[in-house]
Amino acid sequence: MTRISTSTAAPNGANWPTIYTGIALTTLATLLLELTLTRIYSVIFYYHFAFLAISVALFGLGAGGVFSYVVSGWPGKLYAKLGRLAAINSIVVICSLAFLLSRKGSPDNLELLVIYFFSALPFLLAGAIVSLLISETIEKVERVYFFDLLGAAAGCLMLIWMLDTFGGPNTVIAVAVLFAATSAIWYNMAREFRGRVAAVGLALALTALFIFNIRSEWIDIRYAKGQVLANEQFVKWNSFSRIAVSKEGGTNLPNIVIDADAATGIFTQDLNTMTEDAKKRLLSSGPGLPYRLKPGAKALVIGPGGGWDVARGLASGSKDITGVEINPIIATTIMREKFSHLSHELYLRPEIRIAVEDGRSFVRRSPEKYQVIQATLVDTWASTAAGAFSLSENNLYTADAFADYMSHLSDDGILAFTRWGFDPPRESLRLLSLTIDALNRLGEFDVAKHVVVAREGSNQIKGWGATDTVILSRKPMTPDFVQRAVAAMNESNMEIVYYPGTERRNPFQELLTTGDREKFYANYHYNVTPVNDNRPFFFYTVQPRDVWSFFQSKDTENADYKINRAVPMLFGVLFVSVIATIVTLLLPPLVLGQKLPSDRKLRVFLLYFVCLGAGYIMIQVSLIQKFVLLLGHPTYALTVIIFSMLLSSGLGSFYSKRIVRENPERLRIVLLMIVILVPVLGFFAGLVSDVGPDWPMALKMAATVAVITPLGFLMGIPFPTGLATLEGWEKTAVRWGWSMNAASSVLGSALAIFFAIYLGLYQTLVLGGLLYLVAAWIYRKTAEKAMSRA
Repeated sequence: MTRISTSTAAPNGANWPTIYTGIALTTLATLLLELTLTRIYSVIFYYHFAFLAISVALFGLGAGGVFSYVVSGWPGKLYAKLGRLAAINSIVVICSLAFLLSRKGSPDNLELLVIYFFSALPFLLAGAIVSLLISETIEKVERVYFFDLLGAAAGCLMLIWMLDTFGGPNTVIAVAVLFAATSAIWYNMAREFRGRVAAVGLALALTALFIFNIRSEWIDIRYAKGQVLANEQFVKWNSFSRIAVSKEGGTNLPNIVIDADAATGIFTQDLNTMTEDAKKRLLSSGPGLPYRLKPGAKALVIGPGGGWDVARGLASGSKDITGVEINPIIATTIMREKFSHLSHELYLRPEIRIAVEDGRSFVRRSPEKYQVIQATLVDTWASTAAGAFSLSENNLYTADAFADYMSHLSDDGILAFTRWGFDPPRESLRLLSLTIDALNRLGEFDVAKHVVVAREGSNQIKGWGATDTVILSRKPMTPDFVQRAVAAMNESNMEIVYYPGTERRNPFQELLTTGDREKFYANYHYNVTPVNDNRPFFFYTVQPRDVWSFFQSKDTENADYKINRAVPMLFGVLFVSVIATIVTLLLPPLVLGQKLPSDRKLRVFLLYFVCLGAGYIMIQVSLIQKFVLLLGHPTYALTVIIFSMLLSSGLGSFYSKRIVRENPERLRIVLLMIVILVPVLGFFAGLVSDVGPDWPMALKMAATVAVITPLGFLMGIPFPTGLATLEGWEKTAVRWGWSMNAASSVLGSALAIFFAIYLGLYQTLVLGGLLYLVAAWIYRKTAEKAMSRA
């Protein structure tokens, strides 16, 4: 092994602090670009494509490690090459953004491939820069890797502020400015005056573009999901959405649109002057049904959006309504500030309390009981940056969530959930499976007496026009209540789908009355089994036996494909990531000819880096989801988990040489400690989430960091130690190991979601930990000989 250098100067006479600054800014810009792309993909295409942005970034970084072998053969100084790559990258970032924003229709497979290529280019160049730096500064790899992770952690922290302040496209332009700034740093280290002047000029030009675009919106989203974005009066971004206020086609009514897809109309009528007939019409709908059954109820509305459900409650005579809206742009900027006049200041009325929070988290910490808890078409059609790691998870719709809701109902209280109605039913039927599980936990086993189902728009059941409203009671429904429900549905011309005692034969009645529910679930055409917090994939309704036929489906316009389209993408990315890992393993020797050794043990040792890359991100993805309930929103979980893991892993890297001390036994102990700590951490994550709903947010974040840090510290040790081992074995293979680690991260992110869907988040966490056990075995079988010879 190469001994630790005592020199204070890096190669070519540059100072180490300058190198650390350059690599930190590079990884800061790279992570900021990666996470911003998840938001832009969600807006332009569909929320499932946010996951594709993650795979694009990780694939590009891995390919950049391979490309670094080509760059190393270019003539000239190392830092001049880095300056050239960074300058080119700043321009490539702008070009790839412009190309992405110019897409006018839904991409076919060929166009998707082109989009993938253009989006991956900035990450390929960034990966080459980092790979070259790590290989050329291997004597201090533990410190270089520390600043690599520190920069990425800072990028994670900046994400929320940048998106909230500047929006998606402008954040990408800011990334280009950062790459241009690093170009000036590298040219300065190479002592190339012209290059430095050109890089500074480029950075200033891009800064001017950034300022100009904030005011003019010259580079902005004009097309989304195959349509022109028209009639937008107001647009604002935050870290988990792009919110617009537009005029609804044909009616000229104001509409709040989330990520150019999901929409909620603003209630524009004045309740103070509304006639009794108008109020009756307002209540003659599925979402109005709970207020006809419980007039004047104390209500909790989850996801009130533009205020229609709140207005229905008020129209029924309610004097105490709490609305829990997760999006502050909707709840505050639109409904209580900038556009409050459109709703006649509905959210400012004394009967209304609005909380800006995740609905599930609010319920868990609330000490109150409600007569009505309602959620109307609340879903994840817009992906968060964290949701990009996990498809369409939704902790609002799990059996655990329903148990929480039921425990916050008064004895005569009801839940009212409205979902899309299909034939045969999927979403609304799964609501019943969640109810069965939740009520069984609370000691209620005759669930058939707790349910009423009404349907609106039955004539549009084949499309998106029908909605099912499912009324669920905490206690068995009385005959009088059932009679009033049937009468209300008849008066409103709704289809009566199910009520206690009905003889109508349909899937709702069959599920509630069958003596063998497991057989029903197995034989039903769709997967409507209850999901829980460990597997929160409510919208994923493809039966495991039908995955292949769904993957081959040519009908991309039906509802099932639109809802479950992440399935073929997941399997596609999984396939591509396996190929990418294999290509990364095979390509460097082909690029360099005979320059790399043919030592079989060295090539097997590269699988050590595959295990680290895949294991690290599998653990990270699982932890993000495990802490969502405690922190209250996927974006907070993303920020706190990734930041704390990157920072603590960076500290682990910084002290790795002192801890391992070139002793294979010490590294094996570290790897085994990771294997042991991972399931323990999974247990504590659930424990902290259960006991901490009432804690202040600062305490929740501090507790999360405290729980994560020991594991993150240990996980930062194996990678730089492995690179140092490669340097002592064959220095030219260092970039090879780095590439394998980055490429396998794509594999790990896809595997994490695959296992989370079919096994569960905790099981995925444990499997990620077991990869570190495999890494320990590989190290023992291959690399210890190299260390002993050093």
